[in-house]
Amino acid sequence: MSVPGGAWAADEFIVVQSTTSTANSGLLDAMLPEFTEASGIEVRVVAVGTGQAIKNAINGDGDVLLVHAKPAEEKFVADGWGVQRFDVMYNDFVLVGPEEDPAGIKAGSDIVAALQDVAEAGAVFASRGDDSGTHKAELRHWQAADVDVAAVSGDWYRETGSGMGATLNAAQGMGAYVLTDRATWISFGNKDGMEIMVEGDERLFNQYGVILVNPEKHPGVKADAGQAFIDWLTGEEGQAAIAGYQVDGQQLFFPNAE
Repeated sequence: MSVPGGAWAADEFIVVQSTTSTANSGLLDAMLPEFTEASGIEVRVVAVGTGQAIKNAINGDGDVLLVHAKPAEEKFVADGWGVQRFDVMYNDFVLVGPEEDPAGIKAGSDIVAALQDVAEAGAVFASRGDDSGTHKAELRHWQAADVDVAAVSGDWYRETGSGMGATLNAAQGMGAYVLTDRATWISFGNKDGMEIMVEGDERLFNQYGVILVNPEKHPGVKADAGQAFIDWLTGEEGQAAIAGYQVDGQQLFFPNAE
């Protein structure tokens, strides 16, 4: 979908509350100039964990929400904070860990069984612990594995309270296992001694959604400009920009807007 140029003031901008993976992977830096050129609208990104991004949007600190925790996104809309949720793109999560693989899970494809093995071995696991989309997904898998990580927090289960890049760095330093979105892993530059242990489980699917913050809740929301961004992102040009973004010859995100 083309965005008519000249329809916006020269200084028009929107604020997008976004998950860290879309920023850390380089996707937004690569894609947003195309939207700005087409529309004249600048996009200012606040890149935080999904949980914090949702809180910020509820507080009115943003025009658009771009995150990856579908149940929380649907609640955001149901509670009236967002207008409508749209699928944008997907990738997947992977469980990475030290080459030595103390839990013996290498080349696995069952995330729940792998986490049970990590817990049984008492192998160090680094968690973001920050209510991000990745953290929410990780906790779902621990619950499915019937492992109470709160009970072992600070022992073999280490919470960083940090973003994905910082948590990967911590895991690398500790020789720990860690769940990460694949885009951040591909973009991560400190992989020495670490590799993917578990991938391909359908439960590791990672969907991203976009939502306009409800102007009825926050009259300061730039609804027209925000909707123009959503229309572009879910339209032909935005979806092509997502599909075309690669790092080291690998596609990081796969567009799937309806």
